[in-house]
Amino acid sequence: MRNIFTFLFLLIFLSCKEDVLPKPKAYLSLSYPEKKYENLKLQRPYTFDVLKNATLINEPNNWLTIKYPNLKASIDITYRPVENNITELLTEAEKLVFKHTVKAEQIIPKDFVNKNKRVFGSIYEITGNAASHIQFHVTDSTKNFIKGSLYFYAKPNYDSILPAVDYIKEDILRLVETLEWKNPS
Repeated sequence: MRNIFTFLFLLIFLSCKEDVLPKPKAYLSLSYPEKKYENLKLQRPYTFDVLKNATLINEPNNWLTIKYPNLKASIDITYRPVENNITELLTEAEKLVFKHTVKAEQIIPKDFVNKNKRVFGSIYEITGNAASHIQFHVTDSTKNFIKGSLYFYAKPNYDSILPAVDYIKEDILRLVETLEWKNPS
């Protein structure tokens, strides 16, 4: 019996040759498809570049949904003609942005102006666990008004979806930068 205890003691003592260290933290490795854009093919009073591998859903009243099925996200675009109601449209768009202040940590506005194409607007980045992380509106101020919102079909957890927000943010910037009105004022 004594030989068994001696054997077990030696086995345990001799088997531990290296110090045991905790494993380093792992980070989520996300890969997104390479971006390739094409001009919007749907008949609308506007046109812009859209990601080729996004799914476009044709909505009534010149509205549009740009879906990212793999990211469980969409950009919802609403179009409204300007009929002496630009102040009302701008106020409504900003109210929708600031509804997120309850959950948002910060709302960062950035203005956009392209005088040559008559595209004027704002993009709002909303940080924190809000329902929408990017909202924008653009107009020519006399005939056309577009409002867009980025939504994820999941419970908002800003830290988890931040890489996807950044990925889609590039597409929203491209959309605004390439936007042209088909019935310019």
